[in-house]
Amino acid sequence: MGNTNISFDHVHLISEDPHGAAAWYADNLGGVIEKSDEVKGAPQIYVRFDGTALIIRGRRTGEQVGKKDGLKWGTDHFGFKVSEDLDGFCDGLRQKGVRFTLEPTNINPKLRIAFIEGLDGEIIELLQRL
Repeated sequence: MGNTNISFDHVHLISEDPHGAAAWYADNLGGVIEKSDEVKGAPQIYVRFDGTALIIRGRRTGEQVGKKDGLKWGTDHFGFKVSEDLDGFCDGLRQKGVRFTLEPTNINPKLRIAFIEGLDGEIIELLQRL
């Protein structure tokens, strides 16, 4: 039995271009930019998807940030559920120039997935439960 005191709230990304990344998530995946603040000297943008937030922030003064160079321990990817027509949704993303790391494919008879890459190299799963 799960703990009813806890629920998933947000994913937090660090971006070289936080405003551009927020616009990318809004334009390509339908998120709504709720607000933009400055926190500890860096921009921080809140993009809402249904009941969950994607928080995207820039580099803070004095921080050393590098690009991800392949598979690492920790978070591998995060996913968005597409309620219907995953292939049509992916066609629209291709037309916008979104890079796919895995084209739409059936994992089993009840699940179809694809992987795309965000502006900062983060891997995003798109999935449709069949």
